[in-house]
Amino acid sequence: MEYRYHIPDFMRHFRLNLILAEYMEDFPERFREGTKIASVYGAFPNMVFNGGRFISGGIDVRVIKEVITRFNSKGIPLRFTLTNPLIEEKHLKEPFCNAVLKAADNGLNEAIVMSPLLEEHIRKNFPGMKITSSTCKEIRDIPALTEELEKDYSLVVLDYNFNNDFEAAEKLPHKEKIELLINPCCTPQCKRRGEHYRSVGRSQIKVLESLEKTGKPCDPEPFECPCMLKDLYRTTDSPLHIDPEGVERYARMGIVNFKIEGRSVPDINVLENYVYYMVKPEYKDRARLDMLIRLTRKVKYF
Repeated sequence: MEYRYHIPDFMRHFRLNLILAEYMEDFPERFREGTKIASVYGAFPNMVFNGGRFISGGIDVRVIKEVITRFNSKGIPLRFTLTNPLIEEKHLKEPFCNAVLKAADNGLNEAIVMSPLLEEHIRKNFPGMKITSSTCKEIRDIPALTEELEKDYSLVVLDYNFNNDFEAAEKLPHKEKIELLINPCCTPQCKRRGEHYRSVGRSQIKVLESLEKTGKPCDPEPFECPCMLKDLYRTTDSPLHIDPEGVERYARMGIVNFKIEGRSVPDINVLENYVYYMVKPEYKDRARLDMLIRLTRKVKYF
């Protein structure tokens, strides 16, 4: 069987994810058979198209090129989280976002979308990028989800309220296009989820406006959510959590794409998710220690 993992984040967890890729090359026998890094998702700072998690700060064009090159040279796509739900026509011409997508439009890299307006812009101007339909759309019923799977998307990330509903999964077409968010920190049927996405979107727009006016980014608008502070083992008792046995059950029915969230949490928590899902049980302690040691080495990447 195949297990295709989409992992966070090509900026915040840059070193960790390269270490994971290198460790998988060095010790493939320590990982569950069929395990593969299918993409590393995220966005560069100050991209107004970005959604899901707020990202701001300084960035050098040389760093952007190096990040793209380092992952792509290993055959790993960057998958851009272009899920700001509040994008307007005026934002589509934003130079920085378009320059990043132009640099990444090489037939390997991908985009996750929510806004139909932004999706059309990407399809028209960056035709080499595969397009994924985002879980941010919060599609909650089988007929609408079936319709989404019939569209021209490379993958469709299911609303995580479908997690562990194996009966519903069996009914869905195009299982090869289904992606599951397997370790969500959010609570089931969260009523604030949509507003959280809009809050992040507003914050990214405010950053753009601040850069244009002052040359400096601004802070995001406040949005308190204690769920985002949870580590892996404070989510495993949630009905939304898909454990390794559940991942295997999905793979047996032909669903092989799995997203691990963690864009806004420390490296060590993300690493624990990698060990939990990807590494064979008998190698977990050894692999965790080996990768932690590599992570603490002073290695200059740029």
